Order: sequence, then structure tokens, then C-alpha cells
Amino acid sequence: MKVTYSPEDGDEQVFDYNPNRLLSAEREALEKRTGRAFNQFAQGVLKGDSLCRRALLHVLLKRQHPTLSFDDVDFCWDELKVEMTKGEITLAVERAREKNGDEDMIDAMLKGYDEAPDDEGGPGKARLPFAV
Repeated sequence: MKVTYSPEDGDEQVFDYNPNRLLSAEREALEKRTGRAFNQFAQGVLKGDSLCRRALLHVLLKRQHPTLSFDDVDFCWDELKVEMTKGEITLAVERAREKNGDEDMIDAMLKGYDEAPDDEGGPGKARLPFAV
């Protein structure tokens, strides 16, 4: 996934977010902050849950600014964009179809495909945007 933070008074930052590549301490911090198991947190990020997205941004920014507190992370909703890549959408649709998924959900995933960012490293480098 691509997480783009574009604060009105600062430089745009783009993060490559792979829930399976977070450190255990980061995952634990996200669980503690949100009160959710990590898989529920990851789904919350995809579904647009405000607390989950704020907690994720905190973890991503904290990598660059280790003393940053959660309370210091506050943003307007349009300053944060979370997007599945084309490869992630393709994999998620394939998985949903294998499980006889809801066609309305599949259609919703495919709706944003053309505007979705490409995967880093080209085709075949995608992974699912949720923890497995």
C-alpha cells in the first residue's frame, strides 16, 4: 500500500506500507493504541477507520522522528491518502473470487484500479495489503 501524507504546512511524504514488514514493537504499539488485534487494525486501515489511520501514520512518522508522540499526530482527513497498489488489488480480487466473494465488494475493489499506484519493483512484487 501507499500511504501519502501531504500536510498543508510541510512536504509530502510517501510511505510504502506492508503490514507484514512492521516490527513486532510497532505492531504491539498499534494494537495497544487502537485496542484491536493486528488483523482487525489492518482491516481498519483499509476501511478508513480514523484511529487506525492516525496510529499508522504515527508509527510511520516515528521511524523518522523517534521522539514524536501520538498526540503530536493530527491531520486533516484530506492530508492522508491510503491506497492499494494495482498488484494488491489484483491479489485481493483473486483471493475474494477463490472464496466465492461478494461480487459487489469485488466490483468496489476494481473501481479504483486504473487510478491505483503501480507496485514498487514492477509486476509480481505485490503482496496482500493486510496481515496474513
